[in-house]
Amino acid sequence: MSRNLTTSAQGEYQFLELPPATYELTVKAQGFATVIEKSIQLLVRTPGTVNVTMQVAGGVQTVEVNATPTLVNTDNASMGHAFDTQQIQALPFEGREPTSILTLQPGVTFTGNNLDKVNSTTASGFDVDSRAGAVNGGRSDQTNVTLDGVDDNDQAAGRLQGSLRVPLDSLEEFRVTTANSDADSGRSSGGQIALVTKSGTNHIHGGAYEYYRPTFAANDWFIKASQISSGLANRPPFLLRNTYGAFVGGPIKKDRLFFFLSFEGMRKREDQSVIRTVPSDDLRNGYINYPCDATDANCPTSGLERLSPAQLANLDPNCASIGSCTYSSGAHIGSFPGANPYVMDVFQQYPHGNSSSAGDGFNTVGYTFAASAPENLNMYVAKLDYNLTASGSHRLFVRGVQDGDHNAAGPQQFPGQPSSVLEVVTSKGITAGFTSTFSNSWINNFRFGYIRQAYEDRGLQNQHFVH
Repeated sequence: MSRNLTTSAQGEYQFLELPPATYELTVKAQGFATVIEKSIQLLVRTPGTVNVTMQVAGGVQTVEVNATPTLVNTDNASMGHAFDTQQIQALPFEGREPTSILTLQPGVTFTGNNLDKVNSTTASGFDVDSRAGAVNGGRSDQTNVTLDGVDDNDQAAGRLQGSLRVPLDSLEEFRVTTANSDADSGRSSGGQIALVTKSGTNHIHGGAYEYYRPTFAANDWFIKASQISSGLANRPPFLLRNTYGAFVGGPIKKDRLFFFLSFEGMRKREDQSVIRTVPSDDLRNGYINYPCDATDANCPTSGLERLSPAQLANLDPNCASIGSCTYSSGAHIGSFPGANPYVMDVFQQYPHGNSSSAGDGFNTVGYTFAASAPENLNMYVAKLDYNLTASGSHRLFVRGVQDGDHNAAGPQQFPGQPSSVLEVVTSKGITAGFTSTFSNSWINNFRFGYIRQAYEDRGLQNQHFVH
């Protein structure tokens, strides 16, 4: 891309609607040496100013400046920071989520989302509290996220992340404005996050990567306590995070038509501590315990009354003795006074308790275990760029994003069972943009975007429940 223009009588100039990239500026004037400024990096939504000092032509015909100029935004009062490709690749991002870098800026607080609740109206697995992050005191649902100039806000929960996830390596750069955003930044009172995806160039470029993180973590305190009480080995919950992907870009028609493709997959296998309420050993054997009034003469000195199966039988006048309470069908045929044998069969299917942190401690106790919470995430990005003119003054692009996730939004009820809730994400979006620069004061920038944010919660049943 190249642009040519003539300065004003005072030597002022401006290039409008230049896409974020690294440029070279050449200044020529009659009677003066040519000045070449190299490595001028323009960032997304960040005005840049380059002042050029020219020398009278003499022995020197060309002045070449190789140092990267520091561009200071003197056009507006917005506060924030732009991150280029090099910074995005160099900085550590938890889960390779680029918007998480927002938390490293002044005035930003991030507390995370509560994953214990399952709510299908809030992207499932995340709670309804929008105070997961705040920019200068604003709620996280007041943060405005745009992707290639189009709304990408999470309409379900209003989190700091956008509704469409894109691979980290598909981003050219992004800017986070934390305060004093101008009129073109959007509608919200919180932070303004603008992301720009990469485009193809005249040269084929690409890459492939994989990140593998095995279990290197301490055991959960509650799981460790339950393992010790059960005589089991101290084994931390399983943890595996495997992220892999590839990207490629290049020309279809040199200087005019370009393509860019990106894919990233993430496989998470992370156990979480889960506690369930199960029948106590006494209840499994047909005994019921309850506290009694210690001042009552009939109350044992322990303050706990324990009813045996025979005593339970005496509580039912129609089933007071052996032979008076019989079952003529099913798995149990004959006389079974006291506890219902079919209920006892159900109790035997529960695991034995290993914790006192749940239940009443008499008839029900806690059962703690490490529940598997697998997550399979996939992201696809495809982009086409077309320069209608050789100078790039009229540009057109079309970009599509597809997310495909299968996540455990609800933990297992008990070990060996599948996740209680499976979240399926099929969010997708398409964006088109057309930018025309007619003169230094006349431009047109058109954006169209369609995003379908789709979440589906699936339970364990594979057919409709008929009552």
